[in-house]
Amino acid sequence: MPAYRKEKDVLGTVRVPGGVYYGIETERAAENFRISGIHVQWDLIHAYALLKKSAAMANMKTGELDRKRGRAIVQACDEILAGKMRDQFIVDVFQAGAGTSTNMNLNEVIANRAIELLHGKKGDYKLVHPNDHVNMSQSTNDTFHSATHIAAYLLAEKHLLPALRDLEKVLDAKSAEFSKIIKVGRTHLQEAVPITLGEEFSGYAGAIRESIKSVEDAADRMLTIPLGGTAIGTGINASQRYARLALDELNRLTKAKFRLSKYEFAVMQTQKEEMRLSDSMREAAIALDKIANDFRLLGSGPRSGLNELILPAVQPGSSIMPGKINPSIPEMMNMVAFQVMGSNTTIAKAADAGQLELNVYMPLIAFNLLFSINILSNAVRTFAHRCVSGVKPNLIMIKEHLERDLSIATALSPYIGYGRAAEIARMAYRRNKSVKEICLELNILDRKRLDRILDPRRLV
Repeated sequence: MPAYRKEKDVLGTVRVPGGVYYGIETERAAENFRISGIHVQWDLIHAYALLKKSAAMANMKTGELDRKRGRAIVQACDEILAGKMRDQFIVDVFQAGAGTSTNMNLNEVIANRAIELLHGKKGDYKLVHPNDHVNMSQSTNDTFHSATHIAAYLLAEKHLLPALRDLEKVLDAKSAEFSKIIKVGRTHLQEAVPITLGEEFSGYAGAIRESIKSVEDAADRMLTIPLGGTAIGTGINASQRYARLALDELNRLTKAKFRLSKYEFAVMQTQKEEMRLSDSMREAAIALDKIANDFRLLGSGPRSGLNELILPAVQPGSSIMPGKINPSIPEMMNMVAFQVMGSNTTIAKAADAGQLELNVYMPLIAFNLLFSINILSNAVRTFAHRCVSGVKPNLIMIKEHLERDLSIATALSPYIGYGRAAEIARMAYRRNKSVKEICLELNILDRKRLDRILDPRRLV
């Protein structure tokens, strides 16, 4: 095999490494965009291969694509879907607008593998042409959008939503487990009226439950794709039957219910669906960030903090301080939440920058959207099973804090008034005594009534 082969396009001739399946357009992109070293995610390539296979099947059914070429294209797509030729997708995330380089990377790899299957040599595009045959009835502008929707929906359904539902179940289980543990509630980081640890955890579970609803709704909207819109939504160069046939094949392959957009021009010009999914992940990230922060705060110490939760020890916490254990999993959850929020801002800016008939920033939107889904899915699963499921209450500290809670004076207000109750609370603080002890000293109420009024079990 020669070290190089020469391929020609409208700009001239380029030497392409002899053994690779990609061609001149991919080679140009690899040379032009040496930016991050981060290649387009496999999830998007996989979704794109599903789309290319569906397109080939549809084009054969309309008679536009002959069956000999079509079957070779389908087989090449199947090999990609099986995980082969992963090293052939070399385009940087930061590339030319719209994702043309990625689309052509797919077209060239599929074409050259199909050529091989037809017993030709790579680069002999008379047998199978990247544009004329693999890209038939398509453009980057409708397929990149569609592939992004496909990849995002499949990832959300397979990974993100199951992870969130799993965390919800773990939190619900902890809420039930802790239902009888009464502790100090806190507002403004100051002691407030009592609450059960189970009720506190029910708040966490409720926040995740609401996030699940948002992600479910947003994921459903990703089922709408502009397949068949080609360059700007008019459907130029695609037969009338093509889009419906390709959609049917796509749904057969994915076992999903993708649907053609009624507003193809809008889908290609604006990215409301991508934004909605990103926004739902931001909502989930904010909820998760809050829960992780609470875990870190409630687990702080072990002797100089609140120390009401005992978090699972997963690794040593210091290279210099022996025996130190840090809240490593919640810290990871914080960092992932920050990244998801940052990606949301990037997606919003890219969506805002669309002009006229096309948003050219789809590669950036797709990367950040899929990146957020993947890291959030992994982080939530890790948080659920390496932290939340193993968290334990520190009953000694919880009881000690509860006995010294000054805000329990709130329960006295209906009996002695707000002002008098406030005086008792301040006096208890100054003298380092409990509210009940001060009440007994001042003979405010008899012990039996005080025991009933200030009983934490009654207050929750």
